[in-house]
Amino acid sequence: MLILAFESTAKAASCALLRDGKLLSQYTQCSGLTHSRTLLPMGEDMLKNAELTLDAVDLIAVAHGPGSFTGVRIGVSMVKGLAWAADKPCVGVSTLEAMAWHGLAAGGLVCPVMDARRSQVYNALFRIEDGRPKRLTEDRPIALAELAEELREYEAPAFLVGDGAELSFRALTELGVPCVLAPENLRMQSAWGVAMAALDKKPGTADELLPVYLRLSQAERERQERLMREQ
Repeated sequence: MLILAFESTAKAASCALLRDGKLLSQYTQCSGLTHSRTLLPMGEDMLKNAELTLDAVDLIAVAHGPGSFTGVRIGVSMVKGLAWAADKPCVGVSTLEAMAWHGLAAGGLVCPVMDARRSQVYNALFRIEDGRPKRLTEDRPIALAELAEELREYEAPAFLVGDGAELSFRALTELGVPCVLAPENLRMQSAWGVAMAALDKKPGTADELLPVYLRLSQAERERQERLMREQ
């Protein structure tokens, strides 16, 4: 099975091609340009360089959240459009589950973290078992102090991955919680992880693919607060 995967939930944009679980190609860019400008051209160039077309792809996968509201929308909308136009199945996977695949070599407890602002991170916990991440918690926004108390219950240090890894490493270390910061080349989200997480997911249609935000956007929160003040 040939999987075309996209990741755009944080600062880095990424696309990858996997055939039967083996990485054929991956393209990552962290230039500061908006994903709306970079993501689709990256995918087109990657397919061209692999001498493949979208017709050859069996499944299109995307990280559907949590993450940057704009980044999630761009990735999901683009994949919906590709899947609809090419009549291909598609699937959305958790950004955090996709990141957990970066902990394979480390083994043990993997702790993906994304900066969610407001003194919180998006997080889920996984343990590497039988060569893959096993989920221990659901995806959630959580305060770092609360995450620290949860991690104290585990015997092994947590392996931190994600764009919130440095922030979390500093905070958890100050709180006396043992943890390991992933090397920079494994820290950021990747489309390879998205494709690996998609392997055991049930494919759906473009209409069924939806973003997962976990909480309201800042604009929606401000609107609710304004409405409450007016009541």
